[in-house]
Amino acid sequence: MMAWREIEAFLEEIKNELGRLPRDLHVTRMCCALIAISDGRILRMQEPRLHYCPYYKRLYDLGFTDTRELVLREVERKIRGLGYFTPKREVCRADVAVPFGASEIMMYALMKGEIDAAVVVCDGAGTVITSNPYLVQGIGAHMNGLFYTSPIREVIERIRLAGGRVLSPETAKIDQLEGLKKAIEIGYRRIAVTINGFAGEPLEEVRRIEKEANVAAFILVVCTTGVSRERAEEIAEYADVVWGCASKHVREVAGIKARLQLGVRIPVFILTERGIGLVSSYFSEDLRRYVGAGERYLVTLHPRELDKCVRVSVGDFSAYLQRVDRLPVEADDSPKPLL
Repeated sequence: MMAWREIEAFLEEIKNELGRLPRDLHVTRMCCALIAISDGRILRMQEPRLHYCPYYKRLYDLGFTDTRELVLREVERKIRGLGYFTPKREVCRADVAVPFGASEIMMYALMKGEIDAAVVVCDGAGTVITSNPYLVQGIGAHMNGLFYTSPIREVIERIRLAGGRVLSPETAKIDQLEGLKKAIEIGYRRIAVTINGFAGEPLEEVRRIEKEANVAAFILVVCTTGVSRERAEEIAEYADVVWGCASKHVREVAGIKARLQLGVRIPVFILTERGIGLVSSYFSEDLRRYVGAGERYLVTLHPRELDKCVRVSVGDFSAYLQRVDRLPVEADDSPKPLL
C-alpha cells in the first residue's frame, strides 16, 4: 500500500538522521503532513499538503496564512495542554469535544448499550480494548490519525486502571484486527473498531473475523485524507461509518452511497443500517424511524431551510435533521484542496 510506503520512508529518514529510531517515538498526521514526536517535542514534520481546514479555523479563529505554523501550534497544544505523546496524557473524559466525532459516537453507544466494547488506538499504548465510555472519549477526543507509537508506562497503567486492555504493553503495537480478536476472546459481542483509512487494516479482514466469530463488528473509518480511489471503494463496500476529512475520493465514492450525513464541512457518512443504529445512540431519537430504504437524510448545526428540519438533541448540543434528494451535500467552507 502506497500509504505505508510513505510512512516507512518517513521513519527511515528519522533513522538515517539519528542513526536509530528513538525509544520514545510517536507518528501522527495533520493537514496531510506526517509528524514525529519524541520526548514531548516535535522531532520532524512533513510540509502540509492541506492549505485550509474549517475545523482549525474555528479552533483558532484564523485562516491558513501559514499552515505549517498552525499545525505546529496544534501539536504543541496537544502536548502541553493535554499531555498527548507524554506520560501526562489524559485518558478519561466525558465532554463532547468534536460535535460529530468518532469517540463521541462510541462513548454514547457504550453508555446506551448499542455496543459493549470498542477497539481504539492511543498514543503511548497502541491498540486498546475497553467497555468504558469515558476511556474511549478520553483517548479519542482530540486524536488525529496515529501510525506509530511506543509504550509509555504511565499511560498504559492509567488505561488499565480505567478498565482498558492494552493489546501489547511491551511494544504498544497498533493492530486493530488483533484487537478485535482479543475483544471477541474476552467475550464482547457487539464491538466498534476504528480503522485508519489512510494506512489501516484491510476492511474485508474485519468482516471475515466478524463472520467466523458470529459477532457484530461496527467499522468506523477515520483519517481518510489522501486515500486512493481503490481504498475509498473498499471503505464504501465494508464500512458502517466513515469520516470524509479532506478526502476527494471518499466524498465521491462513499458519500454518494451514504444514507445519512452528519455535518457538511467535514462530513461523516453513515453507510449501513447498523451504522444508523450506532449513530442513533448519540441522538435523542432513533434515526431509523426517519431513514427508510432509499431515503437520504442530512444532520447539520446550521440549516439553510429551518422550516424543513426536525430539531434533535445530539450529545450535549442541538442539531437539525432534514431529508434531502441526494448525498453528499457539500459546503462552501470545505477543506482545501480535497486530496
